[in-house]
Amino acid sequence: MTVISVLPGDGVGQEVVPEALRVLDDLGLGLEFDVLDHVNAGAYLATGTALSDDDVDRIRRSDAALFGAIGDPRVTSPDYARGVLLRLRFELDLYVNHRPVSLPAERLSPLKDAKRGAIDCVVVRENSEGLYAGIGGALRQATSHEVALDVEVNTHSGVSRILDYAFGIARSEVCMVDKSNAVPNGGRLWQRCWADARRRHPAMVTRHLYVDAAAMRLVSDPAGFDVIVTNNSYGDILSDLAAELGGGIGIATSVNLNPSTGFGLYEPVHGSAPDLAGRGVANPVAAILCAALMLGDLGHTAEAEAVRAAVARTVEAGRCTPDLGGSLGTAQAGAAIRAELG
Repeated sequence: MTVISVLPGDGVGQEVVPEALRVLDDLGLGLEFDVLDHVNAGAYLATGTALSDDDVDRIRRSDAALFGAIGDPRVTSPDYARGVLLRLRFELDLYVNHRPVSLPAERLSPLKDAKRGAIDCVVVRENSEGLYAGIGGALRQATSHEVALDVEVNTHSGVSRILDYAFGIARSEVCMVDKSNAVPNGGRLWQRCWADARRRHPAMVTRHLYVDAAAMRLVSDPAGFDVIVTNNSYGDILSDLAAELGGGIGIATSVNLNPSTGFGLYEPVHGSAPDLAGRGVANPVAAILCAALMLGDLGHTAEAEAVRAAVARTVEAGRCTPDLGGSLGTAQAGAAIRAELG
């Protein structure tokens, strides 16, 4: 039995994840869902616990996790989000953030050019180090003499393994992005590991860009990339830019992955969107595409492709939510995809 941990979380996560589960149910694959619907902002405000040790153990024992969103206007401390997402990333060593970008309908991209080919790439982001490792501190806080430090952490093993992952999934090219001309210490480490990785994969076409040049190139030629690999903070920025070029944040997917264990935490990128929550208008496509990404990684390749194709057909036909040019609500959009799949 394949067990999927399900964490709807907050805001629109509680609306879009059920649509993804209905799609998975319709496929009849015999998946078992372990729903942790108590992991949310309300529970955190009541108990002070974001994610318990028992919750982590339940998730660890499952085969994969499908996540909705985290975040609530009532919670002002970053400890809540860190206590859920970052705790899972670090404790399960989910060192890959894999963000595929594939345009389902040409009208959705502001920069689609048929002469350049399809927008179809992956941003691979190192997920456990960098500026988000939490190393740093503050001196003389809340005074005019305050000094704040956030330290970027790079390790040889961490950089090497994310580069090898990028080479492992590439179809035609790997583009490594850094800022080694201005960030000398981490930059030198990334450059050495990059040279070593290229020697380990001599048949692959490679390219190196500084992060500012990569941002410009994504805008001028978004179809010109296959796999982009970079550090935690640059990857965070570039993957959101790529998502917007590929149809918008409402259809953007991601997985936090440990390739060694095979465990993945599949998460739509759009967040909890409190301004949309409870209105029944949130776009379920990203959650459903996350489910498809999960299916592919679990070995259900044909079913994953069928879900992606059904999504593309419904979006192309305008049977979708208003952010994609349609007029359907969350449940109606989910039903349209299931009908197309059926």
